[in-house]
Amino acid sequence: MSETQSVRYEVVDKIGVITIDNPPVNALGPGVREGIIEALERGNGDAGVEAFVLIGSGRNFIAGADVRQFGKTRPVGTRVSAAAIDDSAKPVVAAIHGYALGGGLEHALACHYRIATPGARLGLPEVTLGIIPGGGGTQRLTRLVGPRVALDLIASGRQMSADEARRLGIVDEIVPDGDLRGAAVRYAKGVAARRPLPRVRDRTDHVLEARGDADLAEALAASLGAKARKLQAPRAALEAVRAAVSSDFDEGVQIEQQLFEKLENADEAKALRYAFFAEREAGKIPGAPESFKPPPVKSAAVIGAGTMGGGIAICFADVGIPVKVLDATAEGLERGMQRIRETYAVRVKRKSLTQAQMDERLALIHPVDSYDAIGDCDAVIEAVFERIDLKKDVFNRLEAVMKPGALLLTNSSAIDINVMAGETSRPQDVAGAHFFAPANVMKLCEIVRGDQSSIETIVRAVKMGRDLGKISVVAGTCDGFAANRSRAPLVTEAMLMLEEGALPEQIDKVMVDFGYPMGPFAVSDLSGLDVSYDTRKRRAAADPNFRKLHVPDRMVELGRKGQKTRAGWYRYEEGDRTPHPDEAVKRIIAEVARELGTPQRSFTDEEILKRLLFASVNEACKILEDGKAYRGSDIDVMWLHGFGFPRHRGGLMFWADGVGAREVHRQVAEWHERYGRRWTPSRLLAEIAGRDGQLRDARAQA
Repeated sequence: MSETQSVRYEVVDKIGVITIDNPPVNALGPGVREGIIEALERGNGDAGVEAFVLIGSGRNFIAGADVRQFGKTRPVGTRVSAAAIDDSAKPVVAAIHGYALGGGLEHALACHYRIATPGARLGLPEVTLGIIPGGGGTQRLTRLVGPRVALDLIASGRQMSADEARRLGIVDEIVPDGDLRGAAVRYAKGVAARRPLPRVRDRTDHVLEARGDADLAEALAASLGAKARKLQAPRAALEAVRAAVSSDFDEGVQIEQQLFEKLENADEAKALRYAFFAEREAGKIPGAPESFKPPPVKSAAVIGAGTMGGGIAICFADVGIPVKVLDATAEGLERGMQRIRETYAVRVKRKSLTQAQMDERLALIHPVDSYDAIGDCDAVIEAVFERIDLKKDVFNRLEAVMKPGALLLTNSSAIDINVMAGETSRPQDVAGAHFFAPANVMKLCEIVRGDQSSIETIVRAVKMGRDLGKISVVAGTCDGFAANRSRAPLVTEAMLMLEEGALPEQIDKVMVDFGYPMGPFAVSDLSGLDVSYDTRKRRAAADPNFRKLHVPDRMVELGRKGQKTRAGWYRYEEGDRTPHPDEAVKRIIAEVARELGTPQRSFTDEEILKRLLFASVNEACKILEDGKAYRGSDIDVMWLHGFGFPRHRGGLMFWADGVGAREVHRQVAEWHERYGRRWTPSRLLAEIAGRDGQLRDARAQA
């Protein structure tokens, strides 16, 4: 046996077994590619070796490249080690289990045969990092499955199951779990004498067929979709797939490499890599004891069967965790269960779920009619209407029935966690688990620390969110917590710019052009103007200095509540959610401006964008000053997954760093002089600007 730090080589029954052993996920870090090449050279020079098996140790085949190496000079790239596999004089069998992603799948495609276990997952997700495959993946995959399927897989970055990969011809055989290595050695023995070797690079059937398709170029471009066409990486994927069709293999690989190198250090890729690492950093909780291993939540309860409560229940059922649902009334509980059934039925109709899977998940959701029925659950999440009296009553009842050590969580989006904790004798077990609507779709779960929440409770809640497939980010308790509090100034400025002469459709267009899927006014129509109206009334009652937003208040008072009334910031036709600018809205805005005596003016798109986002950057710095978020990068993760901030821009703070903290502070100070107290510059923003620092690197100050 020959061993290097991350690649092992041994001969088993005349088969050279090359084992990638680079924990935790067998990434293609330094030394791995070199180790593969060295093993192939040894085996090809050994007359006693008939074939090779390439396999991963642990839980994965190869889960991709080491993302930390992107943007740096690498002595051996994936295309070199993949080419060494391709060029091997003796057949190489890829034995795939766990993840074969990115460079991992590229290495598998370079092998002459591929077998996989049923649970394997395969894909080329490089586009999610702003790049394309750079190891021949675009060229080999196109030759193997054709340009249409290849572009779908590369431009979406989605993963395939082993079954799908087998149907597409990417995997030759699926073998049972349990003895992949033994099965791979036997498979290699069976193909050792076959010649010529079936190299993917030599496949021409799909390429020749595509060259004769006059409509192919237009169809490929159309398949990207409007969103993808705005991004560099999907467009480069299209160009690489076209090269696979029109060029020979070696020329296509050269084009792919040129495209890869152009993308690797582009702003888009830097932002996406930053987002990747920010998400992982968000899971690190300062002060968490290293010895504490949080137990999983094996059973849960949700109080409140409304839209949010039902969505949270679905989250648990989707990952196989039984969940009980309790509501104040039998009628409300039945409506909630019906809404859950309808949500699953839509998934079945869309073929994202089978009927059998729907039935399995519904069987995990148990409607109950009393608090006594939930007492044995590991965690309970309160999701009743956002009223302090209701929430206090729920926690008073939970105090009486929940078993010792159960997580007592509230889905409140703004109310102080300490209020609920004060209703129990175990405030250390109380925290926020703020899901974003719709809970079963949105990825963010804001875990909120109360003043007496134990660090173990926070760690357990973060793990629960992660087990539900969410991105868990910790915030401190305050009005709006970190996510909504940081976004509130954006909403305020959008509304106040209306008084000054901007229109909803202009502001929405600026934000969509920036990369948002929807503008703030279209989003408001979708969620309902009355929701934010009620929140403003609550905040105004608690804070005499709270600024009234005249235009949106007037809209609600006139009955314009959004899509639900077919009239909000836009008008909507019956059965159609397409927003149409409405002259009535212009008249309402003009009327309010006259009453306030506010002069009207025009706005540039740049001023709108900066006024919206700088207001939130300034507030994010104040949140960090107050110690209500751990890191500036945590704010970015919240915006990416809670508010649809365009991922290719990294996040709010990362984007602001591109402008520069000094320029942000200068403009905030100027608007403070013009508009007054709400634009008071954050002390932290001033400090970072003074040293020309990075906002994304800011840390909690209190």
